[in-house]
Amino acid sequence: MSITSDLIRGHTETIILAQLYNHDSYGYEINKEIQQRTKGKYELKEATLYSAFRRLEKAGLIDSYWGDENTGARRRYYKITESGKSNYHRLIKEWNSAKEMIDSLIKVEGV
Repeated sequence: MSITSDLIRGHTETIILAQLYNHDSYGYEINKEIQQRTKGKYELKEATLYSAFRRLEKAGLIDSYWGDENTGARRRYYKITESGKSNYHRLIKEWNSAKEMIDSLIKVEGV
């Protein structure tokens, strides 16, 4: 069963905040984790991911900083802010309410 991108598209920022909730990370690592968690069924396009980073940073929900890499290219890391954590919890409540409502709308009796 494949989940369409349209269904997930409105939740990109929530997905990113969830990935950053417990530890700082960078774009490639976040996308790799999303692919692993979905068993390869979903990945964010690079442009979508970095546009979301910019929106989240502008809104004060995440901060970014350059990593101190000894080998290879320097990476830009992202860190969730306290405001981002609060926003994440609000978004999860909204998701659960919407999920409950949609479940009640699409349920067919006897099936």
